[in-house]
Order: sequence, then structure tokens, then C-alpha cells
Amino acid sequence: MISTEQALQIILDNAQDFGVEEVPFLESVGRVLKEDIVADRDFPPFNRVAMDGIAINHRYFEYGVRDFKIEGIQPAGSPQEIMDNAANCYEVMTGAVLPENTDTVIRYEDVKIDTLMATVQLEALEKGKNIHTRGKDRNEGDVLIPKNKIITAAEIGVIATVGKSTVQVAKTPKVMIVSTGDELVEVSESPEAHQIRRSNAFTLVSLLEKLHIKAETAHITDDKEQLKSKIAGYLKEYDALLFSGAVSKGKFDFLPEVLEELGVEKLFHRVAQRPGKPFWFGRSAPSNMSERDAEQDKQNNTPVFAFPGNPVSTYVNCLAYFYPWFAKSTGYEMKEEIVILGEDVVFKPELTYFLQVKIEIKYGHLVAIPVKGNGSGDLASLVEADGFIQLPQGQTEFKKGNTCSFFRYRN
Repeated sequence: MISTEQALQIILDNAQDFGVEEVPFLESVGRVLKEDIVADRDFPPFNRVAMDGIAINHRYFEYGVRDFKIEGIQPAGSPQEIMDNAANCYEVMTGAVLPENTDTVIRYEDVKIDTLMATVQLEALEKGKNIHTRGKDRNEGDVLIPKNKIITAAEIGVIATVGKSTVQVAKTPKVMIVSTGDELVEVSESPEAHQIRRSNAFTLVSLLEKLHIKAETAHITDDKEQLKSKIAGYLKEYDALLFSGAVSKGKFDFLPEVLEELGVEKLFHRVAQRPGKPFWFGRSAPSNMSERDAEQDKQNNTPVFAFPGNPVSTYVNCLAYFYPWFAKSTGYEMKEEIVILGEDVVFKPELTYFLQVKIEIKYGHLVAIPVKGNGSGDLASLVEADGFIQLPQGQTEFKKGNTCSFFRYRN
């Protein structure tokens, strides 16, 4: 049995690069950017009027002039006008190009307009007021968005403004999610007293959809030959396999044995944690391949995440291990979220404890309040929580006010 830290490191060491694809920019939200987005011109690209009002040449204000003849109007979206007489003014609209021969904008609230004359009602005026100068935000050629960022609505606006109708993003892996067990029936079926409906597979589907992975699902009964036959095909067809169930010590938990017979290299089985201890992880490196060749061929191997079948165990392991593997594979950095423990917790086994919690905000801090569930089989308890905190192995008492890592699944 290995520690959670060792398990995570092994998984991260087996991250893979699935390449890059180009997609329409509006379909890129939530994806990992794989190119720098560069300014195609200065930001803003011209001296931009920031307030509706009049534009003047500031030196005439300094001379004591307060009455300015209106020479013309500069609307937004029109080519730059030229003010012929520097002693006059131009009416200007927000977003317009600043007319030539003007250098200061006075908002309408500080001006009295009488036919073609504007009277400034200010005693002091700063030169350059209410002008967003060319290149103030960014210069042509500047990197506006570095690659390996998650694209959000903020990035979409920038991508659009530099004229990129398509954008390069990390490809997502082709994933198969497999549930096992004779006790499971489909969602639409009415289970017998000894049966339950499939749920873990669809929980995993939803968790992966948050990563923009469109996973497929399958169900295999507790039949060794059927398991072996179907998994052999999945290993060839998919970039990653996720299993729920059949990895513990039961008489019908055939999965570790089947994977070994199919040449999947076991990298660990059993992690010192609760819930989710029987977690199995490996990759499909052929057994007759040398260690050097296997390392070079790692990109062609299929990683296998075999989670225990209890629903909370499946949930925890997906968040704590598959999510970081995906982040490393696609090139972005997952940021650790830290919260404050809101109650004393006692946990005596020598294991890392993933504890379900609700999050409250107190005095500007995120505070984790434990949710009392009934073990790793209590699927309904997931609805009451916002995520899991990770309490480290080696301690039995955790005091209110301690800080800990938080795995969020509800925003």
C-alpha cells in the first residue's frame, strides 16, 4: 500500500500529450489554450475618446479661453476628423477617434452648449483628460493571453478582438468509462430487491464533462472472459480507461487479474486513504517490452484508472487523481485551494482522510464544515457537500482552525 503522495506522483509521471486541434473560438470555452494570443495592433489602436463631450486644444484653456466654437462632430466608428481652427472645439462621442489638433476631452456635464458655442464651466483642467491613449493597454506584438490557460469568457473577448475566428486548444483524450457488477441495472429499469441502478458511470461522465471530455460508457457483468474480451478492445481503441468496481478482494473482483493477463502493467494497487483504498492504476505497456522501450513508448500506452465501486470512493479518486492527470496531460496548472477547518475532527486509522464538507464564508475566509455521511457507499451524502478536504496521514486529531487542501466539486 502506498501513500496518496506516491500514488499521485506515479499518475503524474504517466501523463500524456494528446496533441493540439483547432476549433472555432466560440467553442473553445473551458479548453486549454495551446497558442499565445498576440496583439495584432496597439490597444487601443487610436487615441480613444472616453467620455461624451467636447474635445479642445488644451493650450487655449490655459490662455483663459472658456468659450469654444463647435467646429464639428466626431461620432464613434467614423474616420478621424481634423479640427482646422485650434481655438475651436469638436463634439465627440465615447469610443470615437480623438480629432486631430485636439488633446483634451471635457465631458458634457462640465459644458454648457448654446447653438454652436460650448462654454466650459471648469476652473481647472488636466491636459489629456478623458482620453484613452493609443497603446496604453498593450502594444502591437504583446502577448495578451499566454498558452496553457483555461479559456473563459474573458479570454473569448480578447481572442475575438484580435480577429482569431479559430484557436488552437489541447485535444482531449478519448475515454471509456466502464462499470462492472451483476447487481447493476440500467437507469430506466426497475431493480429487483437485490439490485441497484447504475450511477457511478454517469457520475464519472459528468465529472469528465466539466473537463470537456465526452466520455463513453459501457457495463460488463462479473464474468472474467467477458471482461477480458471487452477490455482488450477498449485498450486498443481509447486513450484512457476508467473503471468503477471489481478491484477489491471479493471473489468476483476479477479486474486486476484480467488487466495483468492483458499485459497492463500495474503501477500500484491500494492507496493509504479513506475512502478509495483499493484504487488500482496501471498502463498498457506490453510485458515483453524493455524498460527503455516502454518509457519511449509511453505516449502510446493506455492509462487505466480502476476505482473502487463505492460511489464516494469513485468520486474522490476521480477528483484527486484523474483531474490532476488530465491537467498535466493538457499542460495547465491546477491551483490548490486551501480552506480552514470549521470543527474539530478525529480520525484514527493511519490513512489519509478525504472528508466531505460544506463551505461557508466567515470573515472573508473559506471555512469547511464536515458533512456526516454513512461511509463510502452513501451516494446521497454527495448532494449535501461542496467538496472534500484532504486530512494528511499520520495525524489522528485535526483542530478547528487548521488549514487543509480542498477538492471542490460544487461552485
